[in-house]
Amino acid sequence: MTDALPLLTSRNPADPTDVLLRIPAPGAFAAVDAVERARAAQPGWLRAGAAARSAALGAVAAGIEAAADELAGLAVREVGKPIAEARAEVARTAAIWRYYAQAPFEPTGAVHETAAGAGLLLTRRRPHGVAGLITPWNFPFAIPTWKAAPALATGNTVVLKPAPEATACALRLAEIVKAAVPEGVFTVLPGGATEGNALVSAADVVSFTGSTPVGRAVARAATARGIPAQAEMGGLNAALVLPDADIGQAAAHIAASIAGYAGQKCTATSRVVAVGAALDPLREALSEALRTLPVGDPADPATVCGPLVHEHARDRVVEAARGLSVLAGGTVPDRAGWFAAPTLVEKVSPGHRLLREEVFGPVASLLAADDLAHAIRITNSVPYGLVTSVHTADLNTALHGLDLLDTGMIRINAPSTGVDFHLPFGGAKESGHGSREQGTAALEFYTSGRTYTLAPAGPAA
Repeated sequence: MTDALPLLTSRNPADPTDVLLRIPAPGAFAAVDAVERARAAQPGWLRAGAAARSAALGAVAAGIEAAADELAGLAVREVGKPIAEARAEVARTAAIWRYYAQAPFEPTGAVHETAAGAGLLLTRRRPHGVAGLITPWNFPFAIPTWKAAPALATGNTVVLKPAPEATACALRLAEIVKAAVPEGVFTVLPGGATEGNALVSAADVVSFTGSTPVGRAVARAATARGIPAQAEMGGLNAALVLPDADIGQAAAHIAASIAGYAGQKCTATSRVVAVGAALDPLREALSEALRTLPVGDPADPATVCGPLVHEHARDRVVEAARGLSVLAGGTVPDRAGWFAAPTLVEKVSPGHRLLREEVFGPVASLLAADDLAHAIRITNSVPYGLVTSVHTADLNTALHGLDLLDTGMIRINAPSTGVDFHLPFGGAKESGHGSREQGTAALEFYTSGRTYTLAPAGPAA
């Protein structure tokens, strides 16, 4: 007699009594079986050619657009994403599929001259085989897409293991993708750690987005097998505000980056570093921006900050701010669902968890710096290095920031949140492992290079 498999349950964060899905986890053997079926389908998918793969990805984009309202509503209900952001994510998802639909026609190598004599030297990139993708819940359509689309475009097949909290979104995405590709080319594997571990143990290339501890474990397991792996992990992102900045604009950008989608983005701002005379006006402007930021039902188009995804995620935000000097928020709204008010604190001691750990909620610390060099030291002092925003009117300051900040992405006079899907995405230090995602960098990650030498069979006639 075997133990029953655990149940996967997905609830509406704004109304936890609303259960979207409750299914048994498939288990490790199901993960291995999914990879085997994907591996059997991969040669045919590659042989189908560039035109077939391009058409398939274009059809997925069209399917996403046709179901846009439904998908946005599902993201609101399953992960609590405010409807305005959910609609934007769905539109971005379709755009990513359309962008990578052109990739199969891109050159995959080059022709080189021989060092001596007749012949040709060629380089060519080829797919790894089966891509095992492990994705979080916070961008339930966009992150699976920015991993799966380049993998499929380059001739790999895909097994996607979504976070349990976004299972319904992933299964609906799979219906759209599977309508455009042959059997076995794209599979969604619901589950948790058991299924994720099994996928990493069987796939030919692995891409992960999630927490730093799990990302490290994925990278170690993949490295031990000798397969390529990338992991996009935590962030403790800073916003630097110089005295010459437009304080009102900076406060608006930073408030949205702290509390938009309840701060549940790896690119959210969690540290605000005010330089010199910027401190007092920024304290006032940012506190007011957070106090007036709309919090509530994610289905309301006016809402910016919806619920946290879990009760324990909400409690983590409240606990992190406990005992600190609170400038805004620090409370739990009196309503059903897992909500927390956008929170700004100051006078935080250097060893406090808010300055060492990613809380993943609508809370940030206001810190003071004497000058730009001090602000950069503060920013670089944490183990993470995903993204930094710098708010200034001075080009010299911006250029120093570009050179000295130890983060993978730097945004000048822009929120820390926001991604351009045609550019590389990733971080430094404990924020990332392996090569970058998105843009042409993703096409390189999902392929390996080969060098061919073509020599004459005999002397020229």
